Amino acid sequence: MTGEEDTRHGPGALTEEQAGRMFAGMNEVIRAGEEMRQLRTEMIGVLAGWGWTQDRIARLADMSQPAVSKQAAKHRTDGPQAPMGLALDQYDAPWLEGRLRGLAEEISEASGDTARCGRLVDALARGRKRFTPGNVDALRRLVEEDLRLHRAELPAGYRSAYDEISRGLDVPPKAAAGATASASVRRALAHRIQRDHLGRRGPEVD
Repeated sequence: MTGEEDTRHGPGALTEEQAGRMFAGMNEVIRAGEEMRQLRTEMIGVLAGWGWTQDRIARLADMSQPAVSKQAAKHRTDGPQAPMGLALDQYDAPWLEGRLRGLAEEISEASGDTARCGRLVDALARGRKRFTPGNVDALRRLVEEDLRLHRAELPAGYRSAYDEISRGLDVPPKAAAGATASASVRRALAHRIQRDHLGRRGPEVD
């Protein structure tokens, strides 16, 4: 018996499988944190490119103005960026995935613990799972199941939104026309706009 086996199987010792699960959980949290910081940096760059002032961005992001200035510099271009289209009816994959997540969150909040999509959409939101084709398909199935099970209590607009998103995801993926933002930024924007469109609260006007 090797020393490694003694350590792994000795009384009260942590098994390799247990240690692996612990590190996997830690890595998920670390990766999610890094990805969220990157998304925030990209979003600052997008807003700065649209002409938003650094003071305004700093207030909304709860950051210092020098910190925003540093982040904006990473994405600075020679001139103002063309405003990205923010209409719901766009059909590139990241936009549709963001809309799907927004719809799933609305269903989860409306249906509480009985929502089938709740755990998966929470894992996607927290970065514990990614927007792989398999996870997107799984979320679609769960959302469709929730729409069927909770049909009486959910607004009809939820089903209409799902049908539009689903039709878009069923065709070969399209590229966003003129898009300069990353897939993560487009998902985040679509998620926010979809939730606002479903009526929980309207967009704030500065």
